[in-house]
Amino acid sequence: MTSGNPQTGLIALGANLPAQGMPPKASVARAMEMVAEACPGQAEGSRLFSTPAFPAGSGPDFVNAAMRVDWSGSAGSLLDILHGIETAFGRTRATRWEARVMDLDLIGLGDAILPDAQTRADWAKLTPDEAAEVVPDQLILPHPRLAERGFVLVPLADVAPDWVDPATGRSVREMLTALDPAELETIRPLE
Repeated sequence: MTSGNPQTGLIALGANLPAQGMPPKASVARAMEMVAEACPGQAEGSRLFSTPAFPAGSGPDFVNAAMRVDWSGSAGSLLDILHGIETAFGRTRATRWEARVMDLDLIGLGDAILPDAQTRADWAKLTPDEAAEVVPDQLILPHPRLAERGFVLVPLADVAPDWVDPATGRSVREMLTALDPAELETIRPLE
C-alpha cells in the first residue's frame, strides 16, 4: 500500500509495567496522544481497560486501549511510527508475550491483507502454543489472532465496531460476540 487516500488504521495499545515513572494507565494514555500527533488525519481512541495478562499468570494486569486513525501511507510506515513510540517508552523485545512497558500493534489497515491471503491464513491457523514459539519476519495484516483476543476486540468495539476483517468477512462486533462471555467479564473499563 502506498500513499493515497486515507485508510482506516486500527491500533491496539497495552502496557503492564511502569514506563518513564508513569503507571500503565498514564503511559497508555500518553502513547495514544503520541499516535494521534503522528497521524496527520483523524484519530480516535477508546476507553482504557484493565485486562488479565496473556497468557494467564504471565505478569500484572494490562491496561489496554485501541485507536482508529486515518492513514494515507504504507502499513510499514505506520508500523515504524508505532515501533518508535514503543522505543520512546523503553520497550525491548526479549521474549514473546512478556510483561512490557508498552506494546503497540497494527491490527489492520483498510482492506489490506498482507503479505498475501495465504500467508495470513497460515499464521491464523497456528495453535496458541505454536504462536507463542514463532515470530513472523514480516508484517501480517489483519492481525492473524485478532478474533481470539478480547483484550483487543473490546477496546476496538469502542472505535471501530463495524470494521470488517477483509480476510474473514467478520466485523469487530461479530468477532466480539463469538468470544466466551467469561473471558469478556475479566475486561473492565477504567474510565
